[in-house]
Amino acid sequence: MLAPLPAAIGVVATVVLALVAVRGRALTPVAGTVAAAFGVVIVVLAGFPFLALLALFVLVSASATRFRFEEKRRRHVQEGTSGERGVSNVVAHILIPTGLSVVAAAGLVPVPTVGALFASALAFGASDTFASEFGVLTGRAVSIVTFRPVTAGTNGGVSGIGTAFGLAGAGVTATVGLLLFVVFGTPIVALASFLAAVTVGGFVGCQVDSVIGDRFENRGTISKGGTNFLGMLSAVLVAFAVLSLLGGAW
Repeated sequence: MLAPLPAAIGVVATVVLALVAVRGRALTPVAGTVAAAFGVVIVVLAGFPFLALLALFVLVSASATRFRFEEKRRRHVQEGTSGERGVSNVVAHILIPTGLSVVAAAGLVPVPTVGALFASALAFGASDTFASEFGVLTGRAVSIVTFRPVTAGTNGGVSGIGTAFGLAGAGVTATVGLLLFVVFGTPIVALASFLAAVTVGGFVGCQVDSVIGDRFENRGTISKGGTNFLGMLSAVLVAFAVLSLLGGAW
């Protein structure tokens, strides 16, 4: 947990970042307010590298969303009206990272383990966003469950390009997260364990998200936010399993 002065700086930085995200139309005003509230908890309890990784995730996700946006709009597969993310999306992607920050502050799980799990949660978000935003541009997709052709942008629809970008998103998040923790002097698990757990967790979580989308979201059984939440949860669980197998969870 941060000391009073760094905590105050962190709060101001979080609010400013949220305002920038709203101003840049990455988030709706209400979503930005929610993100700021949860972000304050994260930076105060976990520290600046956690906030920095979260902020970079939002920036990269917004950039991927805006990539060839007019083409996506013509195909009616764009996010929001101008690429902005709403409250449900923000809540689905920030609840677990916030919970992990609380766990770290309470000393229930070692900080090195929490750092890897936190990064794996955001690796899922990056993997899911990259797979969706770049994969939809191919115009072709198949169901992840039945492998039958589906319209690009359909929940549970996957493509080779989208899958490759999804893996890249998880890997990049793992690498950036590792660098941030090292630069800020935050304790981490072994380098190889961190990269493996975060990358595998994020990528597998993305596939779980697609399966849930195909089997349940398309039938109206679960919302998009619910699908994202469960996908992120699976990413964290897989990352923890990888760390356990490599002997770095505790």
